[in-house]
Amino acid sequence: MKYVLALLATCILALAPAAGAAQAARPVVFAAASLKGPLDEAAAAFRAESGVEVTISYAGSNALAKQIEEGAPAEIFISADEDWMNALQEKGLIRPETRIDLLANELALIAPVASTLSLTPAAGFPIAAALGEGKLAMADPDAVPAGKYGKAALTALGVWDGVAANVARTENVRAALAFVAAGEASLGIVYVTDAKAEPRVKTLGVFPASSHDPILYPAALTRTATAASAQFLAYLRAEAATAIFAGAGFGKPAR
Repeated sequence: MKYVLALLATCILALAPAAGAAQAARPVVFAAASLKGPLDEAAAAFRAESGVEVTISYAGSNALAKQIEEGAPAEIFISADEDWMNALQEKGLIRPETRIDLLANELALIAPVASTLSLTPAAGFPIAAALGEGKLAMADPDAVPAGKYGKAALTALGVWDGVAANVARTENVRAALAFVAAGEASLGIVYVTDAKAEPRVKTLGVFPASSHDPILYPAALTRTATAASAQFLAYLRAEAATAIFAGAGFGKPAR
């Protein structure tokens, strides 16, 4: 019996370094909340092909960038706008030579699927009258990319001042989507891809591209990235992952 226990202990000790190496090789990705779904699918496809498990943390790009600044162990950062990626680059926390514009998106005005409202985003459109006492769900327009794009679009169309007091600010775009889906907000501003992923909402219209900055998703390796992380980032640009993102409604960056 003692021999068996000793042999088992020896085997465990022999396997421990290999297990530790496998754990260390697991890429850790910090990604904008709007990517959940297709990015999970791409990670699963990557695991099936390479045998490498990917860990993904989703939140607003602002929250993720601040976590990375504070030392969170992210190896890939995918932001929903350039500002937060720029902030990390200026602090020397990403590898600028690995930075790419991975995806593009559009901005949608949504309502609960049973809503009878009819609105098309355009200059001076009557969104304030349509809202009445209702709420407009948006990611925080002072910090979160989707909210910043939304405020810029409403300002450019000349209607922000009329709805600012009715905005229900959320921590990320998926939270805004959930508010509308649950009927807790009469209208919402989310990405086209978010609206496509939620059957309980409908898209009333897409904001003119000229009303806000291009919606781009820059991605880069951080200073602590491993070879496995570089492999996964490369995979996200390959044909299989591109097809997954296209199926979810994401576009290719123009540049």
